[in-house]
Amino acid sequence: MLKLYIDINFLTEQYRGYVFPVLFDLHYKKSEQLQNYYCLTDDLNSANIVVFPVDYSIFYKNRKAFEALIGKAKTANKPIWIYTAGDFGFTVHIPNSYTFRLGGFHSELGQNTFILPSFVNDPYETVLEGQFVALPKEIKPTIGFVGHANTGIANYLKSYLSHLKLRLKNTLKSSYFDMQPFYPSGQKRFQYLMKFKGSEHFKTNFILRDKYRAGVSGENEKVNTTKEFYQNIFDNLYTFCIRGLGNFSVRFYETLAVGRIPILINTDCRLPLDAMISWEEHAIILDSSGNTPIETQILNFHNSKTNDELVEIQNNNRLLWETHLRRHSYFVKIHDIFINNESNA
Repeated sequence: MLKLYIDINFLTEQYRGYVFPVLFDLHYKKSEQLQNYYCLTDDLNSANIVVFPVDYSIFYKNRKAFEALIGKAKTANKPIWIYTAGDFGFTVHIPNSYTFRLGGFHSELGQNTFILPSFVNDPYETVLEGQFVALPKEIKPTIGFVGHANTGIANYLKSYLSHLKLRLKNTLKSSYFDMQPFYPSGQKRFQYLMKFKGSEHFKTNFILRDKYRAGVSGENEKVNTTKEFYQNIFDNLYTFCIRGLGNFSVRFYETLAVGRIPILINTDCRLPLDAMISWEEHAIILDSSGNTPIETQILNFHNSKTNDELVEIQNNNRLLWETHLRRHSYFVKIHDIFINNESNA
């Protein structure tokens, strides 16, 4: 069991949406699945880890509490867990610390950085009717996509203006995040999707939207668009996934949750638990910078697999999501990593 020492003054409703994710299950919801792996303690000496209770940017603004907790960890020689929220995440240079973030560039991240999955609800419990069942192989790969994808100079300029606003926010230090080069994700998605749609080798099922969630605001509309989104994933063996504002894809995890096969454009991504999971066995990870066209890479994968092998991948993907990528299951794996590290120290 890992004992976590925190500043409990931040475990309030005010900070509920910003807490280090494992604390949500240990304090607010008190998940039964994690009770055998973690506990909170007010005894620093017996603690295994000191945890920043909330997102780094928020905690840093409370400088007295921030510096006090770092001082305690340093005096007791305890490692620190840090959560940097948002699309970008933030590179923290605090000795003996481990950062948890959603994205970033693999080539720039240190070995003490853990990528968090996007924690999504089970679509079979909340959206989809019926239970998981694997799809059979078809002659042509079936590729699905529902979401924001656009083209045109107006959309490009709008994306670039948003990028400039982020740069200003970063410069003013109103929030702490790693600045990234401009990446017009909506336009990039559109370009790739049109390649697939224009190829006779694929069967495509795309629903393109100009705005996130089609711009809907009413609850009934949100329910309908969410169902349409997940039904599209369910109906297609493959779903196209590419980064958004940050260098990660929520759709990647949603596809795994449904038990289908993600097609991911590798934009120097780091995926969760990469030392534990052989990701190439669960997804088509495309190299867009090489000599082999991405269409050929997809076809090579699809044509090299038998029906039984593709069914097995779908079964394994659904299982992987349940055992490694849900919030409680992910932190069980993190527990095991740190317990093993302590044993080998």
